[in-house]
Amino acid sequence: MLDLLFTSPLSFVVIFGGIIIAIGIHEAAHCFMADYLGDPTPRSLGRLTLNPLAHLDPIGTLVILITGAFGWGKPSPFDPYNLRHPQRDTALIALAGPISNLLLALSLSLIIRLGIPQFLLSIFYFLISLNVNLALFNLIPVAPLDGSKIFFKNYQLITNNYLLILALILPIFGGHSLASLIIFPISKLILDILL
Repeated sequence: MLDLLFTSPLSFVVIFGGIIIAIGIHEAAHCFMADYLGDPTPRSLGRLTLNPLAHLDPIGTLVILITGAFGWGKPSPFDPYNLRHPQRDTALIALAGPISNLLLALSLSLIIRLGIPQFLLSIFYFLISLNVNLALFNLIPVAPLDGSKIFFKNYQLITNNYLLILALILPIFGGHSLASLIIFPISKLILDILL
């Protein structure tokens, strides 16, 4: 991604900004849902905001700049002991992030249908694809991804297996990552509908 900074600065700003906004909205959705369900933790930590800067992880942002394809935000804080129905509410908090990305992709798709200048189409297509893939990647049921909290009752018993996450994202299957092989068919279906 850093090469874009020198070859096409405007594209760099728009794409990097889009990634930061997508991650910020994803993490903010977790925080807003936790607050809605009765946990004051995100509010007390200043995370109940759409400002993406509150949700950026410095190392995750640096990885985005270097790879252009992978990175992360600060995990959204919540305390399951503050929730009325901890198991169900934890799943709802986890689901809020991917749903927010799908809603953002849908919104961008509707803007395209209303008509935008031709030179913006490729940027909008990229941002729609980014949000769909971010949502789907986070739904993979591997800790610490959101899917582990949605699909497993005892998600806390599942350790944060960062080696498995690394195996998911490295292109070790004929130049493709395991994550891309898992989510590509679903992503293609959703993108065919949106675009």
